[in-house]
Amino acid sequence: MIRSRIRHTARQLAALIVALGTSGCAIIAAADPNALWNIVDHQCVPAARASGGAGFCTSVDLSKRYAILKDINGNTQYLLIPTDRVTGIESPSILAADAPDYWADAWAARQVVGRRIGLTFPPNQLGLEINSEFRRTQNQLHIHMDCMHDGIIKDLARFRAATPGQWHWTTLDGSQYRVMRVLSLTGDNDPFRIVARDRQGRDAMAQQTILVTGAGPSDDDGWLVVNSGLELDDGSGTAEPMLDHACMIGMHR
Repeated sequence: MIRSRIRHTARQLAALIVALGTSGCAIIAAADPNALWNIVDHQCVPAARASGGAGFCTSVDLSKRYAILKDINGNTQYLLIPTDRVTGIESPSILAADAPDYWADAWAARQVVGRRIGLTFPPNQLGLEINSEFRRTQNQLHIHMDCMHDGIIKDLARFRAATPGQWHWTTLDGSQYRVMRVLSLTGDNDPFRIVARDRQGRDAMAQQTILVTGAGPSDDDGWLVVNSGLELDDGSGTAEPMLDHACMIGMHR
């Protein structure tokens, strides 16, 4: 009976992966908003525990409680997904004192973005992004990792030397955003904590989108935390359009 259940679960996961690869995330997500969680929890984590492998994922770090999964869109887009059940940006657990450093971990893994095309990228050409509760298709927290659009890189260049810890308002991709330069992505500078300081509570955080990118072409420049929310006039619940899933920067190098 146990073996039969294991085989049945394996067949279900295999079918899900095939569907993800042939039908697209939007279609699968509409049918199963828990698809990402099922892949990580039912396949990638057990593989890591059993053999140190990663299963359908690119990598699994059990000690830091996250997995990296290749997204089906584009050659360069990856997702960081917690191995804990965390619904999304609105989850109180992401602000706990012992919460994993998801943004720092995603940044540390950022060069996976160029692996398939054989390139590495300077910090300001790579971005990490999370959607609001109302602009996502999956009910498991996931941080998008991909190339940045060249136009957005140029728009953000003026913040390269901004005083750390201060918000600056600007218009990006037709919406209102605020931008803060930081010198780390952990502790008080964790982007979730930065945004939550004045967007307190589950309902406020549920409306937020966050993008993190290098403040400039050098690691010494720090990072930019870019935030908008649906509560703002001309605000946005998604910064994902600032990521270029076709990675044209990479194609031109």
